[in-house]
Amino acid sequence: MPPASFGAGVFVCACARGAAVLSSAPLMTQPSPKTVVAAGPFSAWLRRMRRSLLGNEGMDVPCGDCVGCCVSGYSVQLRPEDHRAAARIPATFVVSAPGFAKGHLTVRPLSSGLCPMLEGGKCSIYADRPQTCLDYDCRIFAAAGIEAGGDDKRVINQRVREWRFSYPEHTDEREHEAVRAAAAFIRDRRDCFTVRVPAGPMGIAVFAIKSYPVFLDPLIGNKSDAEVARAILETVRGFDSQTG
Repeated sequence: MPPASFGAGVFVCACARGAAVLSSAPLMTQPSPKTVVAAGPFSAWLRRMRRSLLGNEGMDVPCGDCVGCCVSGYSVQLRPEDHRAAARIPATFVVSAPGFAKGHLTVRPLSSGLCPMLEGGKCSIYADRPQTCLDYDCRIFAAAGIEAGGDDKRVINQRVREWRFSYPEHTDEREHEAVRAAAAFIRDRRDCFTVRVPAGPMGIAVFAIKSYPVFLDPLIGNKSDAEVARAILETVRGFDSQTG
């Protein structure tokens, strides 16, 4: 079985040196929940998530009755190809998104944090929802060993604590440990990077999914923090070069 905790202990070999620089992504340290939700075999999930990040495939999330991502104050990116969603979302909820590529807009949440397309506890445009909604998978936080955010993300955090991956092969365990190690390093060793790296939970988790192979290296414990940080950036750039 893999380690039960989601803390920095899984990567002490590489990252115990120096003082931690804390970010906005809290580590999961809460007691195990009474409810457990099967997240599926880890390595199979990881490969599909990486394909999704490359834009090659969406995610199939066993949400059940959970609507955490619809009630947690998320703005939803509306891409130019989201024609069906755009046709059904009232213009009053759609705004320009600073920093996004040309033609990309955002569906802003209500002041209550609810998605404006949530009606009666269900998505009113589910069949036509944007690609961002198709790609969103809160298992990424469970994979990285961090919570989705603060109190405004409490519904998602609850589900994140409930997810349980399975480990049919030793590879599943090793890869999950590597993803958690990458996330913890990115979170706590920000001062080791020569460029700005994500500070928010989603950004950290995505960076970890892209760069986890760095922590599969059996010689990782012999590298300095600066060398590890450089390897993470190189691996992320290599991953991103596969898009487009």
